[in-house]
Amino acid sequence: MRIVFLISACVSIIAVVLICVFLFVNGVPAMAEIGFFDFLLGETWRPTSDIYGIMPMILGSIYVTAGAIIVGVPLGLLTAVFMAYFCPPKLYKVLKPAVELLAGIPSVVYGFFGLVVMVPLIRTTLGGRGTSMLTASLLLGIMILPTIIGVSESAIRAVPRSYYEGSLALGATKERSVFFSVLPAAKSGRRSAGHRPRYRRNNGRYNGRRQSGPYARRAAGGSAYPYG
Repeated sequence: MRIVFLISACVSIIAVVLICVFLFVNGVPAMAEIGFFDFLLGETWRPTSDIYGIMPMILGSIYVTAGAIIVGVPLGLLTAVFMAYFCPPKLYKVLKPAVELLAGIPSVVYGFFGLVVMVPLIRTTLGGRGTSMLTASLLLGIMILPTIIGVSESAIRAVPRSYYEGSLALGATKERSVFFSVLPAAKSGRRSAGHRPRYRRNNGRYNGRRQSGPYARRAAGGSAYPYG
């Protein structure tokens, strides 16, 4: 069975490498003919006039990505918190498949939805042509929601329940317990229960072995030098 997994991994890696090689083999000669700096730093894209500058495309991609993060991360994180701690079981049975269904929708369908629904809506509401970075950011933010929700929910559920219950026992509300106890522990996406001290102090014992001398008295809570 390991051989099957190894072959699958190798095929995937080889496919990615071949795609990169194909892009570089066909793209580098064209970039060399145009000029690398003219191609990367040029501000005009006019293929009919043999002018190729992709700097506006690079900046637009950065701006749209930043906007999508601003839209998608808070919404996805709050949705994951709701699904992990506040969602009723009956609603969860409907909401979880709906989120997974969003992840399976092709990007072409999202683009068609944005072109047919979001562009006219923004054009009517805010004016302009509607084909702006705001529209692209909102659409891309919707597209990344399933991934953010899935990863965030898994990280939140990996935190031991004792964190939440201990915060409630100290008098915190449910919301504060989640946002100030559970979320900081889930930030790294790892189980906090796995981080245990290597040495435990228990009445002068470390890891089950009896200690003697001043260190044993200090471990038991007493003074290391009783006569000093």
